[in-house]
Amino acid sequence: MKAVINKILHHSVVDGPGNRAVVFFQGCNFHCAYCHNPETISLCCGCGHCVELCPTGALSLKQGTEKREILWDEKLCCGCDTCIHECPHLASPRTKEYTPEEVMESIKNDLPFIRGLTVSGGECSLQRDFVLELFRLAKEKGLSTLMDSNGTYDYQADPELLAVCDGVMLDVKAFDAAEHEMLTGMANEQVLKNAVFLAQNDKLEEIRTVVVPGYLNYEETVEKITAILAPFLKQHSIRYKLIAYRPFGVRFPYKEQFSTPDQSHMQKCRDIAEKNGFTEIVLI
Repeated sequence: MKAVINKILHHSVVDGPGNRAVVFFQGCNFHCAYCHNPETISLCCGCGHCVELCPTGALSLKQGTEKREILWDEKLCCGCDTCIHECPHLASPRTKEYTPEEVMESIKNDLPFIRGLTVSGGECSLQRDFVLELFRLAKEKGLSTLMDSNGTYDYQADPELLAVCDGVMLDVKAFDAAEHEMLTGMANEQVLKNAVFLAQNDKLEEIRTVVVPGYLNYEETVEKITAILAPFLKQHSIRYKLIAYRPFGVRFPYKEQFSTPDQSHMQKCRDIAEKNGFTEIVLI
């Protein structure tokens, strides 16, 4: 069993509680207009456009195979990101295939210093079988396990996965269905169902909303999602991470179309969440 992985972070304090290793899978079923990592959306199709642009010759096109494939020489790579900025397909040639065992091998030296393992993306739930096996291996090492998800996977239908997953950090991008589809290209019915189901079962580690003034009705989203989750706060605290939109990494033309919220926008969101009973609120 293998999965295409964009990168592995050996230490992170922003992807769940404590110091954690984070695995970023390649591939996503959303096409968010404000995506800060658009190079993780698609799998490389081997078009070769990036090969011509690479300033150090770190990329080459593998010849003589039915499937066109970009080869990446990590030693020659200078990390300029030209390949991902110029890719017309929202992909990256700088990915690797791993087995679950190989992921655990890559983080074995981190084990004394990390509290857990988080899987992200892209969208990690697209690699469900891989995540299941990876989490089983992580549990054997005493690590906590979290999924950073867009919420389109039906977690209620998968008790086997939830048995080894300690919690889900769920994106609630927009409460309104039409607004969510405008932003992502996908419906949000399953996202909202997951929010309630995971909260009911003490598996909702965190919800997150990106605040984009003038494009998304963020006040409505904060108001409605906190209202429907408020009854579960008596059982356990749910962290709400409110994220100010920033243009870094966002692709054109959206990068120039969206505006960054000021402190008053963010404080308004905090006030709404607090009114509905949330106490663990993070503004970033």
